[in-house]
Amino acid sequence: MQRFLRRIDDAQRRRSAVGFPVAVIKKFGDDRAGQLAALIAYYGFFSIFPLLLVFATVTAIVVRDDPALQEQLIGSALRQFPVVGTKIHDSIGELSGSTFALVFGIVAALWSGTAVVTAAQHAMDEVWDVPRVERPSLVRRAGRAVVLLGGFAIAITVSAVLAGLGGGTGMTAAIVRIASMMALFALSVGLFALAFRVLTVAPLRWRDVLPGAIVAAVAWTLLLLVGGWFVDTQIQRASETFGFFKIVIGLLTWIYVVAQIFVLCAEINVVRARHLWPRSLIDPADDRDRRVIGDQAREERARPDEEVDVRFGRSRNGADTR
Repeated sequence: MQRFLRRIDDAQRRRSAVGFPVAVIKKFGDDRAGQLAALIAYYGFFSIFPLLLVFATVTAIVVRDDPALQEQLIGSALRQFPVVGTKIHDSIGELSGSTFALVFGIVAALWSGTAVVTAAQHAMDEVWDVPRVERPSLVRRAGRAVVLLGGFAIAITVSAVLAGLGGGTGMTAAIVRIASMMALFALSVGLFALAFRVLTVAPLRWRDVLPGAIVAAVAWTLLLLVGGWFVDTQIQRASETFGFFKIVIGLLTWIYVVAQIFVLCAEINVVRARHLWPRSLIDPADDRDRRVIGDQAREERARPDEEVDVRFGRSRNGADTR
């Protein structure tokens, strides 16, 4: 069995097409990234509904004189969230007439949105092995959260406008639809790249976060397709009671998958930027394995006057790995 596993290990280390994904998955496990994604999903579950509800309500108030444009913007934006978009759309009329409810919703949306962005900041700092002493204070984290929430709101508005283009039939409408879809994809890439760079204090360049942003944008597009199919084939046909449970379960699952993909794509950036592949599956005595382990130890430095020194002894095969 050992010889068989070593042959597999040697094979994946010789081929970058296999070694790179293996290194990403191993880094994902080393960082306990599944738990980080679960924390993001927890806060995301409480934040996504009030954030989208406030966006839809503000849009309904601002463009009240143009019902067609109002419906186009709100409908296009809420289609980006197929699991809950329909329910939010049905609730707009209940909130738009109440100033108190709108103010309360905005405050709740900002609080919950700040919480989920803060959780994402913690995850990105963990992924990039930022020492605890170098992580931002509460005020700086809140400022970064507001920046990301503003970028999210702008992106939703722009995507709603782009999604509404190309209506009708004919060659011109088809060309406009294709161009708008390409623009939507580019917008998704830019938003993910912004999130990957702003959510951590690690010194990063745009090219460091671009690969993960592209993969995340592709995965996001596929999730929207799957979410639309789930709503059309499952929730719409369910009874009122079972439809409610399906919405809750579907929303939780969808947010959890999105959070997992988000952190996984961040790991892609880390592995590529730091050249952390290939990794060994059996004996972590390779330079890249030692570097990952050392960075995790130095990540725990909590004070400026604290020093963390990482040393390695001999591996199982007797080679000096110090």
